[in-house]
Amino acid sequence: MQEFEGKRALVTGAAGGIGRAIVAALQARGAKVAGADLAESAGDVSLCGDLTEAAFCDGLPEQAAQALGGLDIVVNNAGIITRGKITEATDEEYARTMAINVEAPFRLCRATIPIMERAGGGAIVNVASCWGVHPGPNHPLYVMSKSAVASLTQCLGMDHAHQGIRVNAVCPNEVNTPMLRTGFAARGFDPDKAVEALDASVPLGRIAEPEDIADVVVFLASDQARYLCGALIEANGGKAVQ
Repeated sequence: MQEFEGKRALVTGAAGGIGRAIVAALQARGAKVAGADLAESAGDVSLCGDLTEAAFCDGLPEQAAQALGGLDIVVNNAGIITRGKITEATDEEYARTMAINVEAPFRLCRATIPIMERAGGGAIVNVASCWGVHPGPNHPLYVMSKSAVASLTQCLGMDHAHQGIRVNAVCPNEVNTPMLRTGFAARGFDPDKAVEALDASVPLGRIAEPEDIADVVVFLASDQARYLCGALIEANGGKAVQ
């Protein structure tokens, strides 16, 4: 099925687990994709740069549009998970979390909307988190940042619907990615056993795979979601934030 034939998409965090899955899902449906990340990433075009740098973010949508011949879909997927109590959080952790999880989507949306308006519309899909909608314990920086993304999505969904620009978000719970596994290893846990324990906590029987989240992104970017503006779609396998 080639529902994105002729469409041009930009995906941030394209070298990560979810990002690679999003790129592959869009390409499988006919889209041309520019992947952005620190390193070479998946996509028809790879745009390398640091999302903590304002100038890179500000210019990225236009850079992608020039490389692809236009821009119909933007997926703000890049993000980091910062753990620990607020009394243990450093200024550097705060600044990096907000730069990647909040400022980058803000700048990318700000730069994307005029491009899409000139083209007659488009779709922006943000990757927020269930933790941003239902904050859990011991992740204050993460929940602050993802709450901001969720609220930004709802606001922009209202503000730009009249321009034919739909802004929505997917809100995952735990996803079986290298970032999740590296986080477990850094804290001294066996990643395989830790993921097995998480699987047992999910009513559906397992945590999400990257493809599960990519399919929601594809839906939100597609005409099947043509009447969704400012929606926050929780992809959690039935598991509440704990």
